[in-house]
Amino acid sequence: MPYLGLLVMVLWVFCLIDVITADDGGVRFLPKIVWLLLVVFLPLAGSLAWLFAGRPVGGGIWGGPGGGNRRASNSVFPEYETRPGRQAAQNPDADAEFLRQCRERAEEQRRLERERRNRDLGF
Repeated sequence: MPYLGLLVMVLWVFCLIDVITADDGGVRFLPKIVWLLLVVFLPLAGSLAWLFAGRPVGGGIWGGPGGGNRRASNSVFPEYETRPGRQAAQNPDADAEFLRQCRERAEEQRRLERERRNRDLGF
């Protein structure tokens, strides 16, 4: 049991670095700053809570991007399936196609609503 303190300290340092380097958008359940305070002020309990509840899913070794657990995207528009705050299109052609489909769908919905309204009014 003399190494228990050393193990707790190693776990604490690992989790402290992991929280600091974690992507803000991937942190679960609590804001990143709250996780940091938990790990700092409650070394063992905060570290274990971070590992089991707060750590980003699919995060790399330090909580950032790059983990091997992410699924490959099967979407036609993968640029919209990135981390929160990173929704900029990477391919202008795909972005233009996406906007064209949105416009077509909106026009179709407007047409159906006009037909329903005309039918309800007896035209």
